[in-house]
Amino acid sequence: MTNAPAGGADFRLRLSRRPIVVAPGVYDALTASIAADAGFEALYLSGAGIAYTKLGRPDIGLVSMAEVADTLSLIRERVDTPVVVDADTGYGNALNVQRTVKVFERAGATALQLEDQTFPKRCGHLSDKSLVSVGEMVGKIRAAVDARTSEATLIVARTDAVAVEGFEAAVERARRYAEAGADMLFVEAPKTRDELARVVAALGTGVPLMANMVEGGMTPVLPAAELEALGFGFVIFPGGVVRAVAKAAQDFYAVLRRDGTTAAHRDRMFDFNGINALLGTDAVLERGKTYEDKAR
Repeated sequence: MTNAPAGGADFRLRLSRRPIVVAPGVYDALTASIAADAGFEALYLSGAGIAYTKLGRPDIGLVSMAEVADTLSLIRERVDTPVVVDADTGYGNALNVQRTVKVFERAGATALQLEDQTFPKRCGHLSDKSLVSVGEMVGKIRAAVDARTSEATLIVARTDAVAVEGFEAAVERARRYAEAGADMLFVEAPKTRDELARVVAALGTGVPLMANMVEGGMTPVLPAAELEALGFGFVIFPGGVVRAVAKAAQDFYAVLRRDGTTAAHRDRMFDFNGINALLGTDAVLERGKTYEDKAR
């Protein structure tokens, strides 16, 4: 196989070592570049984050494969950091999964996360989810593994069975997904710290285990170091930045509407020079000058 994704082989190796890899959620090139500049080793392109920001809608399966691929392409133009992409259910059956893998891999995905919900799916921390059969999901994972161009592209298998079929069923599903070729396992929405520990105890260390920290969600939010001590190798904080940005935007608009000026909010925002410094505007313009026609 060829055409390894950005950071793919190194990312697989990195997941096998401590400390735990912490990946913040991103939803566009700006948040991705800020997160990369902060020094994170991996980023998580959140389907929920795209739904919240691009559509202004909840995470209930409204985002299309093409919208995620477009977002990923723009992020990949800006950063080289490994990106784990939320591919939802693969947007259909096993053949849809294969197309999703090929499209996302070309767009620069380091890893694709696939889940066993029915389509349209919903956020893993919402109620009333439903699942496809174990056999159907096993087929999707096998299809994803067969479709990838490079073995460095990781396939992450997520199960939402804890809320639907119970904890033991979720663990058994995860085992079956690992047998089908998944490179990382993600048991979504354990309800307690004890359940998080039981995920690790049940699934062992055959492949890296992933945890999801959602502020206000069904799973208690633990520090990365504590999750590492439990045995997790990868943790995402997928929607935190959207919640932070949404609160900041709400406050900003309230001040502008009340005062007719942004003065009272300026200590909590970049000014024109500040945002251009963040974006590296001067360096970009200087680079452009190197291509100018010197004869003119």
